[in-house]
Amino acid sequence: MRLSIVTTLYYSAPYLQEFYDRARHAALNITPDYEFVIVNDGSPDEVLHIARRLVAQDERVIVIDLSRNFGHHKAIMTGLAHTSGDLVFLIDCDLEEAPEALADFYAALQSDPEADAVYGVQPSARAARCGASPATCTTGWCAPSANTRCPRISS
Repeated sequence: MRLSIVTTLYYSAPYLQEFYDRARHAALNITPDYEFVIVNDGSPDEVLHIARRLVAQDERVIVIDLSRNFGHHKAIMTGLAHTSGDLVFLIDCDLEEAPEALADFYAALQSDPEADAVYGVQPSARAARCGASPATCTTGWCAPSANTRCPRISS
């Protein structure tokens, strides 16, 4: 099983090295067959230099340098188009969410062979998505469509 980790860069220089180290460790706990797909979304800081240094250190790192800032959605979609993994983990590299959460997402996915996707919801956002108060929004499963079953984990 190949794992692809996709992240985007925009003013990410202070975070990228630590993100890579922590996400790489999390990936290795799941499989030795992983790749990083890192998309520079026209960041004006020195993050592209740091990303290129990661490429020189690890052949499993792919960097895509967009010609300008196209926005997070376009950068993520570009990254997804360049993955080769059987499983794909999308995460921002700003360390707002812990890269170690990969283990929780993987465990949730493995717990249900019918699941197509797993997603996490931050506690403050969960209530808005469920239309309920945080205290009553405890649904463990979402059903975005009749054909998709997604285990949901909370952070």
